[in-house]
Order: sequence, then C-alpha cells, then structure tokens
Amino acid sequence: MLTVGEKILFFILTLVVLGVAYDGFMNMFKVIMRGQGKLHLDNLPQRAFQALRVYMTQETTLKTRSVTSLFHLGVVWGFTFYFLINAVDFLEGMIPDFSLGHNIVVDAYHFVGDVLSIAVLAGVSYFIVRRFFLPEKAELDFHDNVLLHPKVAKGSIHRDSLIVALFILFHVGSRFAGEAIKVALDVRDGTTMPFANAASLIYTDVFAFSTGTLEIFEHLAWWGALGSILLFLPYFPHTKHAHLFMAPLNFLTRPQRTSLGEMDALDFEDEEIEQFGVAKLEDLSQTHLLDAFACIMCNRCQDVCPAYTTGKELSPSAYEVNKRYMIKDNFLTLAAGGETDLPLMGNAISESAVWACTSCGACVDICPVGNEPMLDILDIRRDAVLMNGEFPAELKGAFDGMERQGNPWQVAEPRFAWAKGLGNVPTVEENPDFDILYWVGCAASYDPRAQIVAHNLVKVLQKAEVNFAVLGERENCTGDVARRAGKEDTYYELALGNVDTLNEVAPPRIVVTCPHCLQNLGKEYHQFGGDYEVIHHTELIEELITAGKIPASAHPKKQSNVTFHDPCYLGRHNGVYEAPRAAVRETGVNMVEMPRTRENSFCCGAGGAQFWKEEEHGTEAVNVNRYEEAKDTGADVLAVGCPFCMQMFETAKSEVGDGPVVKDVVELIAENMSEPEPAGD
Repeated sequence: MLTVGEKILFFILTLVVLGVAYDGFMNMFKVIMRGQGKLHLDNLPQRAFQALRVYMTQETTLKTRSVTSLFHLGVVWGFTFYFLINAVDFLEGMIPDFSLGHNIVVDAYHFVGDVLSIAVLAGVSYFIVRRFFLPEKAELDFHDNVLLHPKVAKGSIHRDSLIVALFILFHVGSRFAGEAIKVALDVRDGTTMPFANAASLIYTDVFAFSTGTLEIFEHLAWWGALGSILLFLPYFPHTKHAHLFMAPLNFLTRPQRTSLGEMDALDFEDEEIEQFGVAKLEDLSQTHLLDAFACIMCNRCQDVCPAYTTGKELSPSAYEVNKRYMIKDNFLTLAAGGETDLPLMGNAISESAVWACTSCGACVDICPVGNEPMLDILDIRRDAVLMNGEFPAELKGAFDGMERQGNPWQVAEPRFAWAKGLGNVPTVEENPDFDILYWVGCAASYDPRAQIVAHNLVKVLQKAEVNFAVLGERENCTGDVARRAGKEDTYYELALGNVDTLNEVAPPRIVVTCPHCLQNLGKEYHQFGGDYEVIHHTELIEELITAGKIPASAHPKKQSNVTFHDPCYLGRHNGVYEAPRAAVRETGVNMVEMPRTRENSFCCGAGGAQFWKEEEHGTEAVNVNRYEEAKDTGADVLAVGCPFCMQMFETAKSEVGDGPVVKDVVELIAENMSEPEPAGD
C-alpha cells in the first residue's frame, strides 16, 4: 500500500524512534537495578502464568469500582489485541497485495478487532469524562494535608493522563476509521465487522466520497495508526502508561511472601552493611522501585487506607506517585549510578504519615498492579529508628519493655501469673507429650481484659479434653510491635530466642489468641529457622465443634444479633475468614455483617504499633470509625478475634456511648459451657 519512498521513510523513523525509546527503557531498567536485593525469577513458569492470569483477567482491578473496572478491562484486552493488529497492519502496508485471506479464523480476528476497537474507544472516552469533567469522580484527589510533589500539585498527572488518552484515541481511532474505509471500498467484508460496517455508511451514504478520496483516507489512516506509535514510543518510559507492561512484570518478579504483610529480615551479622532501612530511593528494594513504574495512579489504595479515611496525612497513593516523580527528577542520575540527595521522608511522605500507618495491608491487597506501599513505609520507619534513633516518644516504653521485661506493657511480674486459679494449666515440662502448644502472648499474659479471653480458651480446651500445654515463664514477646515500629534489632533478638525455645520444644501445633502472634510465629519466624504450624483459636474452636468435642450446651440457640470484625492480621494478612464466623454461628445467634467485611474489613487502628502511641492527627479516630459501623448494624455483640481489636473497641464504646458489647469469639462459646471439674490433688 505504501510507496517505496514512504517505506524508506517509515524504516528510518522506526530506527530513530527505537534508538531513543531503547535509551529510555534501558534507563528504566538501570534505575530499578539501583535498588537493593533482586528481582525474583525462581519458579518462572508458575510466575509467568500468575502474571498472565492477573493481567488478562484483571482480577485485582475488578475488586472494586465495578463500572470503571469493566471499562478498564475492555481497554486492556483491546490494547493487548492491538499488538497483533498493528503487526498485521504493518505487513499490509509494507508487502504489496498482502492478505490474510478469508476463513473462519480470519473472520474471527476481524470481528474481535472490531469489537475491541470500540471497547478501547469507549473506555478511554469514559476515563476522559471521569477525570476531567466529573470533579466529584476525579481519582487523583488528596486531602489538603497530604504531602505532594510540586509537579503533582501543578497538574502534571492530569497532563500526562490527557496525553496518553489522546494518543490511544488517535491510534485506535485512526485504525478503526481505516477499517471502516476498507469496508466502504469493499476491501473488507463488513459482515465480520459490525461496528466498522456501520461507520462505513458515513463515507458512502452521508458524504458519498469517491473511491479515490477513500483510498487517500485509507492511506492517511494507516499512517495515523502506526505513525502515532512512532510518535508516542519515546514518551512511553516517562509516562504512567508504562504500567501496561510494568504491572505484569511486577507480578512476575516480586517476592513470594508467606503472607501479604511479611517483612524482609535485616542481616545484622553482615558487618559491611552500613544502611538499615530505607532513607533514599536507592535504598529501596528493586521490586519497590519497580512499584513506582507500575503504579497506575488510581488511588484505590488511598480509598481503603484507614489512616487516610480518618483524615491523617498518609496516602499510600500519594507516596507512590511522589516516589515516581522523585525518580523522574533523578532519572538520568540514578541510571548513571549517581546518588540522590533527598530523603524519602519529607519529600515522598511526611513524618506524620510514616507513623500513621496501621500496617493493615489494605493498600497491598487492593492494588491492581501488585504494589506494596505499606512495606516501603515500614522500611522507612526502620531507617528512622535504627539509623537516626527517631520515633514517637510513646514507643520508647514499649521498646524498653520488650527488651527488659519481655513485654511492651513493661510489666515485671511473672509471665505465667495469668493462669492463677484456673486449675491445671500444664507447662511443657509437666506435659511433654502435648498435641497443641497454647502460645499465650503478651496481651493475655498482662492485660486484664485479654486474660479473660485466655481463661475462656483454657476452659474450652479443658472441656473438650484437648491435650495442650503452655511455655509458662519460657514464653517471651514475639516482637511484632518492634518489627512494625522499625526496631528490627529488638525483634531480631526476640525472634532468635523464641525460635531456640520452640525448636527445643518442637510443638506439633501452636494455637494463639492474637493474630499478631499468628503472623510472626507462623509467617515470619521461618526467616530465623522456625517453621511451625500455627492456628488461630477460632480455627481450633471450629475444629472442635466439627469433631463434636464442644457440647451442645455451648450453643443454646440464643436469638441475639452478632457482627464479627475481621482483624487485619487474621483476615487480610492470613486469610482466616470463615472459621470465626462458623464458630459464632454455632452459638445460634443471628449473624449480621458490616458493609466493610472480610478482605475489605476496616482496621481497628491498633496495628503497626499504633496501640502503643498517640494516634496521628486526623478528623476522627480509626477505632471510633469502625465501632460506629458495627453499631449501625444493630448488633448486640461485636465479636472479635484479637486482643488489640478488643481494647480499641472497648475504648471506642466508651467514647461513642450506646453500642454493641465487645466479646471475643471464645467468650461466646465458653459463657454457655459448664465449669470444668476441679483438678484433683
């Protein structure tokens, strides 16, 4: 179709463009390689399948914003299919009389291309209207107190979005127009392309263009479609549209964590390491630098962030966007191996925002491209604490308590004192052949309200004749508060000590009442040589009910309304959703769900060491926000499965006034059971 001169011109332009684009893409690669660690390519076939599945199904995108996500799905499928379309169009333009022929496969190709062209044009048009003409729907909107890169504040994102959108419209629109013209010229079979066939009437019936004019238009449409690619390609590495391929690459190469919130260990034995935690861009891991390029800037993470929702300075979206712009500002410097001067804290994220994170994991779970802003923030805390000794003053007590008394409450009394008056609570020395080790945790050992939960669990275990034991005075703090607050050296020592103890005891199974203990013992202690089967007490209760070991008197069919709050570290981090609900349902109550439930559950506000410090300034408290949601269900009881959630909601109840009573799931079971027989002498 093209003349010889046009073909030569196209090839020259292609070589120039590819050279410029290659330089941009190579610099992207070099920037990512400046990060710490590595991109993970083990189990490559499995990784590739997962990345392809996530990309093609858009399962992560479809979690929320159903209408917007469906439009995005159409754009993704269409743009992907256009790789094939552009290749075929290139051959048609370069090879005289090139044709795919006419068969069922070719007809299907033309039909799919026709439908997806409309899907892309409709989808991009929708996004333009949403972004620029519906301010209340604008996705990139932040609280006034959120730190933003100057270029973000000046509208650079909207400008970039408009450039990308116009390119797609022009590229796909030119190609679609070309196909409609071919139908008008009888070059294409209009019956296989219903939309192009309808559009062809504009040329033949509305304007009645001559054949010669249509051939010129066809020619221009080819250049518009393929020429726009040449125009846009050098810009590709510098735009958020790079998420088109960086998002699948992110899923392909990110670490395979044992749970959503598993933090990486720091190597304190390596004397050559001078930096612990993340201060600057180049301190980030390679996968977290890749996050910045993969970010679609959709603000979904911000929508579910409990800190942002309650008016704090933290926006995980703003952090990723700021990080991307900091990279753009230092793009060539980083690619050339130079150092950046600006710390992330104070430039990509404010100090208050860093300490507002509850480590709930909602931002990680919701992200459609696999980003992990929460882990970035926790690594920034590590730098602040380990390298600079800077942290909220209230945390000093918790740090000192873990290091000196083995608990963040700073209580010096014996750890096993919680079991007084319970009869026979055997230690591992007294019952070395136990089936289940009950890891009590700091909360149940020292907090009076959590001790009631521990007492009730022991009551259930004794009534069900479970062969269990406890560590007694040998148990120590798991260190969760230290790790999430950046005090990794304290966590390191606690973890090593606990692993030594547990490996000596060799428990067949461990049951915990605290999801934070569940996370550390079961999902993070493997980093220190401890591999254990750890279950939550609600999971054990469900097992006992199923096995008929909990008598029917424990579930007498009371007609009351109960709503269950999914603790972040039980649900989102560890995927335990049904066991606590099954246990609650067995009590015969009427289960009512809150609007935000299961993987969409809203945080109580205690995680990420928030329990041990004053909440960062905002418009409301996280725990009050959640408790009022529970109250609005009309429930009589707010059931929980975490001692910290319980305390947060007890506090919220005192502030809100009337509202549901807060009880642990095991309390609902145990309160209906008769007391176990007293232990013999």
